[in-house]
Amino acid sequence: MNKNDIVNEIANRAQLSKADAARALDATVETITQALKKGDDIRLVGFGTFHIAQRKATQGRNPRTGEVIQIAAARLPKFKAGKGLKDAVAR
Repeated sequence: MNKNDIVNEIANRAQLSKADAARALDATVETITQALKKGDDIRLVGFGTFHIAQRKATQGRNPRTGEVIQIAAARLPKFKAGKGLKDAVAR
């Protein structure tokens, strides 16, 4: 399912125009992105939680040359599914 498919589903289920559904989806994604950039968690009860995880700097190897390289520390977005989503998918 891609963004266009999601917009169509939102429009049908919420009885919105496709343009309104697209704006709502864009606003939702932007809100989640901005909250994560600030370091906030987003908890959607029954669906799941978006949060930021810290990855420490580490050493790795270039598989082509075998050279040791430094892999920088990073902040990564993570999603943990909630019970409602897990139960719905398991059925």
